[in-house]
Amino acid sequence: MTTTSPEAPEAPEETIAGARERIDVLDDRIIGLIQERMAVSAVVQQTRIASGGRRVHLSREMEILGRYREALGKPGTPLAMTLLELCRGRI
Repeated sequence: MTTTSPEAPEAPEETIAGARERIDVLDDRIIGLIQERMAVSAVVQQTRIASGGRRVHLSREMEILGRYREALGKPGTPLAMTLLELCRGRI
């Protein structure tokens, strides 16, 4: 006769290690998405400049800042500023 016992709860160290692995995977995805965003932003900037426009579109940047602030609260603003800075390149 075999009895099945419920699985023992995971030790805190195992829980932390598993969560950190997941964070590393998420960070890799976030970095990849930022790099993709930088490349797309470069296309927008090059196209805008080639058509006689400005490299930076301030009203668009304000929309992005508002979007991040609305989604993430006050810390969303500096996060969006950093993202915009990365995607602008050198001004």
